Amino acid sequence: MNGLRILTLLLGLGLCGGCGGGGNKAAVLASGDAASPKLPIAAQPKLQTMKLWLGAEEMTAELALTGLQMQTGMMFRTNLAEDAGMLFVFPMQHRASFWMKNCPLPLSAAYIDPEGVILEIHDLQAHNTNSVEAASDRVQFVLETNQGWFGRHHVTPGMVVRTERGTLLETFSFK
Repeated sequence: MNGLRILTLLLGLGLCGGCGGGGNKAAVLASGDAASPKLPIAAQPKLQTMKLWLGAEEMTAELALTGLQMQTGMMFRTNLAEDAGMLFVFPMQHRASFWMKNCPLPLSAAYIDPEGVILEIHDLQAHNTNSVEAASDRVQFVLETNQGWFGRHHVTPGMVVRTERGTLLETFSFK
């Protein structure tokens, strides 16, 4: 089962150029048009959720685990609860690059390494199709929230993201 999940994720990465999309698509798809069969045309249903802790702060995050879930992300969604987000789980480290195609909500994205350490936090503007690329090639997770959530909750680079099951790597086994 894990092998199938990893294969699905790898195929998804190939389709979207190594990025996911909470309304964000990879730079490879940035030139695609909304009618393209490769790009989602509607919001996806709410995904499975999990509690996350960023320092003392708690949030509930939807889990984008498959290639299609990552590609669709927050596209076409018009609201997001204050303490909610979407966690993109990639099977391996890479240089993440997100954009906001078809995403009407301004978001913030934390690029996170395999150990769960927040490397970078970027604000993403609604409908902006310019990719926001990570400075690091060690990104394995990306957490999207309402724009400004990290600042309002004093969450900064260097902080660790955990789940009720432990570290992100303990929670999402890639063996």
